[in-house]
Amino acid sequence: MAQDDPTDEPDKSTQWAELRTDLAEDRSIMAMERTFAGWMRTAFAAIGIGLGFKAVFGAFDPPWLAKAIATMFILGGAWLAITAERRACKTLGRLDPHKLEAIDAPNFKIMAYAIATGAAVLTLGLWILNDGALSGN
Repeated sequence: MAQDDPTDEPDKSTQWAELRTDLAEDRSIMAMERTFAGWMRTAFAAIGIGLGFKAVFGAFDPPWLAKAIATMFILGGAWLAITAERRACKTLGRLDPHKLEAIDAPNFKIMAYAIATGAAVLTLGLWILNDGALSGN
């Protein structure tokens, strides 16, 4: 707290200021991690909305329109995951953890690309499969 800060000793005051700055940077890293998690939840929600749209409006006429709208949501979720990963890695590169063990950038990449790959596979399945059978049969 401000009233607890030693103001008599300039050396001690400088130490307190540096500690506060270091801890603020750690808080920024934690905030970035929470933001990344929020973007991942949003990506999953977009994928779920796309899948739900196809399930609810599967008998839509014309049938390709329901698939196209579902595909937009699913691929939008993949795009969100990749964009969030890039922003998180860029932010993590600018910040330096002091008292905190930050998550490594490869973990962000693995999660984001796994979500994007899953969304791509889901989109392919949406267009290739029709009621569990290949649409060409």
